[in-house]
Amino acid sequence: MLQPYASLIDRSWYWSHRVLCGLILLFLMLPVLVIIPLSFNSGAFLVYPLQGFSMRWYEIFFTSPEWTRALTNSLIVSPAATLVAMFFGTLASIGLTRANFRGKGLLTSLLISPMVVPVVIVGVSSYLFFAPIGLANSYLALILVHAALGIPFVIITVTATLQGYNQNLSRAAASLGASPVLTFFRVTLPLIAPGMISGALFAFATSFDEVVVTLYLAGPDQATLPRVMFSGIRENISPTIAAAATLLILTSVVMLLTLEWLRGRAEKMKAQTA
Repeated sequence: MLQPYASLIDRSWYWSHRVLCGLILLFLMLPVLVIIPLSFNSGAFLVYPLQGFSMRWYEIFFTSPEWTRALTNSLIVSPAATLVAMFFGTLASIGLTRANFRGKGLLTSLLISPMVVPVVIVGVSSYLFFAPIGLANSYLALILVHAALGIPFVIITVTATLQGYNQNLSRAAASLGASPVLTFFRVTLPLIAPGMISGALFAFATSFDEVVVTLYLAGPDQATLPRVMFSGIRENISPTIAAAATLLILTSVVMLLTLEWLRGRAEKMKAQTA
């Protein structure tokens, strides 16, 4: 915050810094924002200036068998992968936080390695693993690999939440006769829930937006929304892609607002238990 007694140099730096940050933000957001008006263009091409206002591309998106099947596949794979990632990621985070053993750092690095391993390598290795057992073109393979990509996000967010967890609360519950399972569901789980949900949202976004692994593992019946968009860009560019992209942008905005709400809630709960 700029103080009333700030010098001319301080004021110049203050406003220059904010203008520069604003220009960088505009530079990053402009390629995303230009897509939204194109989704309402009445013309059949993704060009400016717009030829008129029309909702027909959204109508095509929600009525076309190809697009609705892709959206349905995404809504099948992503939630299932998110649940698997949240379950195993939370268990791994609790184990890594509460236990001290040799090789803990190596195991942690291994569990979060899908975040840094190139997705192409994940796609190729997944195909080579699932193809011999007949699961290359299946929902199960997609769900398992997408869950593996989302688990690191759950581990990181839940671990960050557990770092501020007051262990005295669990000890107090145990002293009152609560079993470890009851203590977890009544005391620990409500406090780490914001971290779990945050990790789940990141895992869902990763799965919903993933296209490289899907190109390797999904057949025509399992094609997700990003894969259909990718194929459409390569073969036949249609403004329907802009409509789908706009819906994805809206979904991302809702998720970011939810994450911000969860962050505020977690800070409030942390202050109450301190």
